[in-house]
Amino acid sequence: MAAPFLILLAIAGGLAGPLVGDEVAETPSGERPAAEAEAAPKPLALPGMKINVEEQCLDVEAEVCLVEGYLELVACTEQTKEHESIIAVKAKAAHIHAGLLLLGATPGNPAMRKPIDEEMTRWREYPPRGGLVRVSLLVPGEDGKIEEHPISRFIRRAVDEYMPEAGDEEPEAFPTDSFLFTGSQLFRPKEGPPRYLADDSGNLISLATFGDETLALPGVHSKENGALVWEVDPTKLPAMGTKITLRLAPVRPDAEKEPAPESPTVPESDE
Repeated sequence: MAAPFLILLAIAGGLAGPLVGDEVAETPSGERPAAEAEAAPKPLALPGMKINVEEQCLDVEAEVCLVEGYLELVACTEQTKEHESIIAVKAKAAHIHAGLLLLGATPGNPAMRKPIDEEMTRWREYPPRGGLVRVSLLVPGEDGKIEEHPISRFIRRAVDEYMPEAGDEEPEAFPTDSFLFTGSQLFRPKEGPPRYLADDSGNLISLATFGDETLALPGVHSKENGALVWEVDPTKLPAMGTKITLRLAPVRPDAEKEPAPESPTVPESDE
């Protein structure tokens, strides 16, 4: 784990301050001895997020950026794809990857195609894979207290496409709260340092398949407009611009084995 973690920190840069959960021994007066303070290494912090050691999860600062429309993503990094994501986060995708590694999450790979001959006439498809991560949002309730809800609460099947008479029945809810820790990809240019691709694209948690997302659904899902079938559920989401918290909780390998989330399917046409 050390090597990829250090690479990600080098790519992301700009870290300072203690990680949440780090404790420093103090004297009765509340001050560390001078020699000890001078010798102690400077701990690292991940801007825009906290490692919640007690809950074994990552809490990421976020903002509601869409209250109506089709979704390609659950979450993007700010100033990238707010027009097709529920929330935008301040933290870098590489930082979030590093934080999940610290919590013991297992990275895999996004869906991809690779040539298997020099002429590039034959290709092999690689499905997305990675350890499971539960996704939820911490939002203010009616009484002002913070409540945690699974991400499926805020996503529904698009009403206008699959429910001709909206209101006749409850829209179908999103079927899973767990995503694969696919881990995006590192791109190594001929010159300059490597780049974590999700930092460039903003594709943090995806519903459609881009091939560089940090967290993804199983399977491959088209990002063409005609194939998008999930939308924001505005009846349960806080108002546009509300500051909330994205919580990412890796499913521990030693925990009770959980089945992989089902890949959402598109209903068959009656035609």
